[in-house]
Amino acid sequence: MATEKNAPAKKAGGKKGADAAATVARGAHVKGAKPRYQSKFNDTVLPELKKRHKDTNPMELPKLVKIVVNTCQGEATQNIKALESAAAELEMITGQKPLITRAKKSIASFKLRAGMPIGASVTLRRERMFEFFDRLVNVALPRVRDFRGVSLNSFDGRGNYSLGLREQIIFPEIEADKVDKSRGLSITIVTSAKTDEAARELLALLDMPFRK
Repeated sequence: MATEKNAPAKKAGGKKGADAAATVARGAHVKGAKPRYQSKFNDTVLPELKKRHKDTNPMELPKLVKIVVNTCQGEATQNIKALESAAAELEMITGQKPLITRAKKSIASFKLRAGMPIGASVTLRRERMFEFFDRLVNVALPRVRDFRGVSLNSFDGRGNYSLGLREQIIFPEIEADKVDKSRGLSITIVTSAKTDEAARELLALLDMPFRK
Protein backbone atom coordinates (compact mmCIF):
# COMPACT_ATOMS: atom_id res chain seq x y z
CA MET A 1 0.00 0.00 0.00
CA ALA A 2 1.41 3.35 -1.07
CA THR A 3 2.17 5.86 1.63
CA GLU A 4 2.65 9.66 1.57
CA LYS A 5 5.62 9.55 3.92
CA ASN A 6 8.19 10.50 1.30
CA ALA A 7 5.95 12.88 -0.66
CA PRO A 8 7.38 16.44 -0.91
CA ALA A 9 5.66 18.90 1.39
CA LYS A 10 3.83 21.82 -0.23
CA LYS A 11 4.65 25.32 0.88
CA ALA A 12 1.65 27.19 2.15
CA GLY A 13 0.94 30.54 0.61
CA GLY A 14 3.77 30.28 -1.94
CA LYS A 15 3.69 32.14 -5.25
CA LYS A 16 5.05 30.96 -8.56
CA GLY A 17 6.06 32.55 -11.83
CA ALA A 18 4.59 35.92 -12.70
CA ASP A 19 2.72 36.22 -9.39
CA ALA A 20 5.96 36.14 -7.41
CA ALA A 21 7.71 38.51 -9.80
CA ALA A 22 4.83 40.97 -9.58
CA THR A 23 5.14 41.29 -5.82
CA VAL A 24 7.13 44.51 -5.48
CA ALA A 25 7.14 46.67 -2.37
CA ARG A 26 5.57 50.09 -2.85
CA GLY A 27 8.18 52.68 -3.75
CA ALA A 28 10.86 50.08 -4.48
CA HIS A 29 13.03 50.99 -7.46
CA VAL A 30 13.10 48.34 -10.16
CA LYS A 31 16.71 47.26 -10.64
CA GLY A 32 18.03 47.85 -14.11
CA ALA A 33 15.50 50.58 -14.87
CA LYS A 34 17.58 53.76 -14.97
CA PRO A 35 15.50 56.94 -14.47
CA ARG A 36 15.40 58.98 -17.66
CA TYR A 37 16.54 62.17 -15.90
CA GLN A 38 19.55 60.37 -14.50
CA SER A 39 20.40 59.44 -18.09
CA LYS A 40 19.67 63.00 -19.22
CA PHE A 41 22.11 64.35 -16.64
CA ASN A 42 24.89 61.93 -17.63
CA ASP A 43 24.35 62.07 -21.40
CA THR A 44 23.27 65.68 -22.01
CA VAL A 45 23.59 68.01 -19.02
CA LEU A 46 27.06 67.00 -17.83
CA PRO A 47 28.65 67.25 -21.32
CA GLU A 48 27.02 70.67 -21.78
CA LEU A 49 28.41 71.89 -18.45
CA LYS A 50 31.87 70.62 -19.41
CA LYS A 51 31.58 72.49 -22.69
CA ARG A 52 30.55 75.74 -20.99
CA HIS A 53 33.16 75.51 -18.21
CA LYS A 54 36.24 74.07 -19.88
CA ASP A 55 38.59 75.37 -17.19
CA THR A 56 36.64 73.75 -14.35
CA ASN A 57 37.54 70.37 -12.89
CA PRO A 58 34.76 67.95 -14.03
CA MET A 59 34.44 66.71 -10.43
CA GLU A 60 33.53 70.25 -9.34
CA LEU A 61 30.67 70.66 -11.79
CA PRO A 62 27.29 70.95 -10.03
CA LYS A 63 24.97 67.99 -9.64
CA LEU A 64 21.84 67.06 -7.72
CA VAL A 65 22.60 65.70 -4.25
CA LYS A 66 19.18 65.12 -2.68
CA ILE A 67 15.59 66.35 -2.61
CA VAL A 68 13.82 66.91 0.70
CA VAL A 69 10.00 66.91 0.73
CA ASN A 70 8.19 67.83 3.92
CA THR A 71 4.81 68.90 5.22
CA CYS A 72 3.86 70.61 8.47
CA GLN A 73 0.40 70.09 9.92
CA GLY A 74 -0.40 72.59 12.66
CA GLU A 75 -3.74 70.95 13.39
CA ALA A 76 -1.89 67.78 14.43
CA THR A 77 -1.69 69.25 17.95
CA GLN A 78 -5.44 68.73 18.22
CA ASN A 79 -6.05 66.02 15.64
CA ILE A 80 -3.29 63.43 15.17
CA LYS A 81 -5.21 61.77 12.33
CA ALA A 82 -4.51 64.82 10.17
CA LEU A 83 -0.80 64.07 10.42
CA GLU A 84 -1.36 60.38 9.71
CA SER A 85 -3.23 61.28 6.51
CA ALA A 86 -0.53 63.74 5.48
CA ALA A 87 2.23 61.16 6.06
CA ALA A 88 0.34 58.53 4.05
CA GLU A 89 -0.07 60.94 1.13
CA LEU A 90 3.60 61.91 1.31
CA GLU A 91 4.55 58.23 1.10
CA MET A 92 2.36 57.78 -1.99
CA ILE A 93 3.90 60.84 -3.67
CA THR A 94 7.54 59.98 -2.98
CA GLY A 95 7.45 56.17 -2.78
CA GLN A 96 9.34 56.28 0.52
CA LYS A 97 8.18 56.06 4.12
CA PRO A 98 8.37 59.52 5.73
CA LEU A 99 10.03 60.45 8.99
CA ILE A 100 7.72 62.07 11.54
CA THR A 101 9.08 65.45 12.66
CA ARG A 102 8.50 66.84 16.13
CA ALA A 103 8.35 70.31 17.64
CA LYS A 104 11.66 71.52 19.08
CA LYS A 105 10.14 74.20 21.31
CA SER A 106 6.96 74.71 23.32
CA ILE A 107 4.67 77.55 22.21
CA ALA A 108 1.81 78.12 24.61
CA SER A 109 -0.22 80.34 22.25
CA PHE A 110 -0.36 77.48 19.71
CA LYS A 111 -0.92 74.81 22.37
CA LEU A 112 2.33 73.26 21.22
CA ARG A 113 4.67 71.29 23.46
CA ALA A 114 8.23 70.28 22.67
CA GLY A 115 8.35 66.76 21.25
CA MET A 116 4.83 66.77 19.78
CA PRO A 117 4.58 65.32 16.24
CA ILE A 118 3.70 68.12 13.82
CA GLY A 119 4.98 67.09 10.40
CA ALA A 120 6.51 64.52 8.08
CA SER A 121 9.63 64.58 5.94
CA VAL A 122 11.22 62.44 3.20
CA THR A 123 14.79 62.67 1.85
CA LEU A 124 15.24 61.28 -1.67
CA ARG A 125 18.59 60.34 -3.18
CA ARG A 126 19.92 58.65 -6.33
CA GLU A 127 17.25 56.91 -8.48
CA ARG A 128 14.25 57.98 -6.40
CA MET A 129 15.49 61.56 -6.46
CA PHE A 130 15.65 61.63 -10.26
CA GLU A 131 12.28 59.89 -10.58
CA PHE A 132 10.63 62.43 -8.27
CA PHE A 133 12.30 65.36 -10.06
CA ASP A 134 10.97 64.06 -13.38
CA ARG A 135 7.39 63.89 -12.07
CA LEU A 136 7.70 67.27 -10.37
CA VAL A 137 8.89 69.11 -13.49
CA ASN A 138 6.86 67.34 -16.17
CA VAL A 139 3.65 66.33 -14.41
CA ALA A 140 3.01 68.11 -11.11
CA LEU A 141 4.08 71.73 -11.77
CA PRO A 142 2.19 72.01 -15.10
CA ARG A 143 -0.98 71.03 -13.20
CA VAL A 144 -0.71 74.02 -10.86
CA ARG A 145 -3.56 76.44 -11.50
CA ASP A 146 -2.48 79.44 -13.62
CA PHE A 147 1.11 78.19 -13.62
CA ARG A 148 3.59 80.65 -15.12
CA GLY A 149 6.84 79.14 -13.91
CA VAL A 150 8.73 78.94 -10.63
CA SER A 151 10.54 81.89 -9.08
CA LEU A 152 14.18 82.64 -9.84
CA ASN A 153 14.59 84.16 -6.37
CA SER A 154 14.14 81.05 -4.23
CA PHE A 155 17.80 80.09 -3.91
CA ASP A 156 19.35 80.18 -0.45
CA GLY A 157 22.76 81.62 -1.35
CA ARG A 158 24.45 78.21 -1.12
CA GLY A 159 23.20 76.63 -4.34
CA ASN A 160 20.01 75.07 -2.96
CA TYR A 161 16.52 75.77 -4.30
CA SER A 162 13.23 75.68 -2.37
CA LEU A 163 9.64 75.93 -3.52
CA GLY A 164 6.27 75.55 -1.87
CA LEU A 165 3.18 73.83 -3.25
CA ARG A 166 -0.28 74.68 -1.96
CA GLU A 167 -1.96 71.42 -2.92
CA GLN A 168 -0.85 67.81 -2.93
CA ILE A 169 -3.42 66.84 -5.56
CA ILE A 170 -1.20 68.08 -8.41
CA PHE A 171 0.69 64.80 -8.07
CA PRO A 172 -0.98 61.99 -10.06
CA GLU A 173 -0.53 59.51 -7.19
CA ILE A 174 -3.17 61.39 -5.18
CA GLU A 175 -6.82 60.83 -6.08
CA ALA A 176 -8.60 64.17 -5.64
CA ASP A 177 -11.97 62.60 -4.74
CA LYS A 178 -10.37 60.71 -1.83
CA VAL A 179 -8.61 63.74 -0.27
CA ASP A 180 -10.22 65.16 2.87
CA LYS A 181 -8.43 68.53 2.57
CA SER A 182 -5.69 70.34 0.67
CA ARG A 183 -2.24 70.11 2.22
CA GLY A 184 0.84 72.10 1.29
CA LEU A 185 4.27 70.70 0.60
CA SER A 186 7.73 72.23 0.89
CA ILE A 187 10.39 70.95 -1.50
CA THR A 188 14.12 71.66 -1.21
CA ILE A 189 16.45 70.67 -4.04
CA VAL A 190 19.99 70.36 -2.70
CA THR A 191 22.83 70.65 -5.23
CA SER A 192 26.61 70.53 -4.98
CA ALA A 193 26.85 73.99 -6.63
CA LYS A 194 28.85 76.58 -4.70
CA THR A 195 26.83 79.53 -6.02
CA ASP A 196 23.20 80.22 -6.85
CA GLU A 197 24.17 81.02 -10.45
CA ALA A 198 25.72 77.57 -10.92
CA ALA A 199 22.68 75.88 -9.35
CA ARG A 200 20.33 77.92 -11.55
CA GLU A 201 22.24 76.84 -14.65
CA LEU A 202 22.08 73.18 -13.59
CA LEU A 203 18.34 73.24 -12.89
CA ALA A 204 17.61 75.11 -16.13
CA LEU A 205 19.43 72.40 -18.10
CA LEU A 206 17.31 69.84 -16.22
CA ASP A 207 14.12 71.55 -17.52
CA MET A 208 13.13 73.38 -14.34
CA PRO A 209 10.42 75.79 -15.61
CA PHE A 210 11.74 79.09 -14.29
CA ARG A 211 9.52 82.13 -14.65
CA LYS A 212 10.60 84.40 -17.50
